[in-house]
Amino acid sequence: MTNENTTSSRYIPILFQIGKEDSIWIVSSSFIIFTMQTGFGMLESGCVSIKNEVNIMMKNVVDISLGGITYWAFGFGMSFGFDKPTNSFIGTSGYLIDPYIYDDLMGPICAAFLFQLSFCTTSTTIVSGALAERCNFKAYCLFSSLNTIVYCIPAGWMWGDHGFLKHLGAVDIAGSGVVHVVGGFSALACAVMLGPRLGRYDNGFDPLPLGNPVNAILGLFVLWWGWLAFNSGSTYGVNEDKWKFAARAAVSTVMASMGGGIVGLSFSLTNPHGIDILSQINGILGSLVAVTGGCFLFQAWEAVVVGMIGGFITCFTMPIIDKFKIDDPVGAFATHGASGIWGLLSIGFFADNPGAINTTSGRSGLFKGGGYYLLGIQSLAVLTLTVWAFTSSVMLLWFVNLIIPIRMAEHEELIGADLFEHGVRHKTIGVSRAISALQPFPKDKALQEVPVVGINTGHESYIKEYIKAKKLNNLFKLKNRQKIKQKNLINSSNQVSPQATIRTISQSNWLD
Repeated sequence: MTNENTTSSRYIPILFQIGKEDSIWIVSSSFIIFTMQTGFGMLESGCVSIKNEVNIMMKNVVDISLGGITYWAFGFGMSFGFDKPTNSFIGTSGYLIDPYIYDDLMGPICAAFLFQLSFCTTSTTIVSGALAERCNFKAYCLFSSLNTIVYCIPAGWMWGDHGFLKHLGAVDIAGSGVVHVVGGFSALACAVMLGPRLGRYDNGFDPLPLGNPVNAILGLFVLWWGWLAFNSGSTYGVNEDKWKFAARAAVSTVMASMGGGIVGLSFSLTNPHGIDILSQINGILGSLVAVTGGCFLFQAWEAVVVGMIGGFITCFTMPIIDKFKIDDPVGAFATHGASGIWGLLSIGFFADNPGAINTTSGRSGLFKGGGYYLLGIQSLAVLTLTVWAFTSSVMLLWFVNLIIPIRMAEHEELIGADLFEHGVRHKTIGVSRAISALQPFPKDKALQEVPVVGINTGHESYIKEYIKAKKLNNLFKLKNRQKIKQKNLINSSNQVSPQATIRTISQSNWLD
């Protein structure tokens, strides 16, 4: 970046044309959006078996650590860039972003980068749920670091100054397409390539039991909270009329989630196997995905309708995906991919023209008298994003598989990633039968020696020494009752601490 104190001779991307109040709003929203990573982690870990819950949480950590560093290195530059665009496909500047301290645009650049970073990590996290319980952790680390490419290029098409979809008038305010369609179809591609979990469909197509339903529901609440910042923050400021649309975005987000919640509850209550928790959760999430793209372009009742349709699409699609034996443990494609498509198309039907902030380039949706153009360009955006996300993800996973096998070995999957990859043995599950049946395999002896999680092995060894010292202490009393040395070493069992006993006995060679 330049160190000039004036920006008069520079090209300033729209992304950086923000003031102090706008930057504060954007940064604050980014902080809240990052909490969605917690929500995704809790939801996904709650949906998988207990022996894989730590593994899925670790993948969410990796999404920020590795995915974040690559977004800083090249993702932000690919999406937006600093210089005047030279093509309609990709940004060509702004790599290794590091604005100079005296640069007038330092604040806007940092605010914009942080906001876009929070979106990027969210898109990658969508994929982790679809890979749950059978993806090699090291392979996922490589995938997560490179998945930035899958996200950042279409983000530039829709939001960057160079983007051809943006120039055509496509609208995606907070990412129904860029974040959710891309993430959802990437998840679908990865689930297809990995194949189902071992034995997944041996007993039919019904969903497997959730490992921790409470965690899954708590994850929903965290995501619900974060989504308000996700959508309201996407007004990209509060100056002039933006604050009004930020408030409207929050109302639309809540109203849509109510509609999706009603639909999800309906699916849950009509489930022949009992009230289905995952349908309730994903019905709400599907509605939030759907309203995201046009979050401040809808009236309240329209937001409810958009949310209800989004929730229905999600709950209807989940069992269909299973019928094709595509194993998606958390319903990532149904929730984000399928509902994200509806989110983009709903703008073409219902969008208001927001006037001064020019989000829709002066256009309205079909039902608002705007004709078919906006619906047509939204359909083109759907086609472009789905083809890109699926194809690029297949290519990326194929490349990763050449370096590190993406699928866990059979014995690793059956034993569980928590124990095999992270050395975490859960007390509430047994793996001895699996270890015994699969022997011999690498690390089998080492795994049997892994202590149960939650036990302090130092305390265990201390208690053994304590018991040993106590027995020796009693023996000492019997054999040396009349000796003066006995009075100095052991006055009473209440006065002498176990620690002192151990030290004294050791000094007296009683432990030899």
